Amino acid sequence: MELSKVIEKRKAVRALEPVEITDDFIHEIAYKASRAASCANKQPWRFVFVRDSKKLLELHEALSSGNYWAKEASMLIAIYSRKDFDCIVGDREYFLFGTGMATAHLMLAVVDSGLVAHAMAGFDENLAKKILDIPEDMTLITLIAVGKQSENLSRLSDKHKEVETKRSTRKEFNEFAVIL
Repeated sequence: MELSKVIEKRKAVRALEPVEITDDFIHEIAYKASRAASCANKQPWRFVFVRDSKKLLELHEALSSGNYWAKEASMLIAIYSRKDFDCIVGDREYFLFGTGMATAHLMLAVVDSGLVAHAMAGFDENLAKKILDIPEDMTLITLIAVGKQSENLSRLSDKHKEVETKRSTRKEFNEFAVIL
């Protein structure tokens, strides 16, 4: 798919249905994420791809109640890093920026394949790290739900049903950018 179409297609979809997640698919999206730019090519990102049904059930316990819908995802991806994995220039730490760039690449690769990638902030970081054996000194930045978009909205709350089929509004150019 053309990049501009992939960017337009990406949306925070919550209505999911099961889909097979293969090793090849995981390797492909990880490769595309690995092509992201990073300070001095440090590549600070770390991913845990969770598709095992028992491990997914464990990880569901770390989700906030508002992310109930993510329990339908076929895979959850944990994205983490640590500040010393990347450049530190003065008091500027680049690990979140670099990892964010790789995360965007990863999400767009998932969308390009025809699936949904929905990043979440609502989870218990310490519990998720314990479940996934992520060292305590790491920062678990986000969890991403991956699945196939479903037309069936019956499992969603009324609030989520309302926003599921609409495109969220975006700020106008002059609200986030300046041309000098």
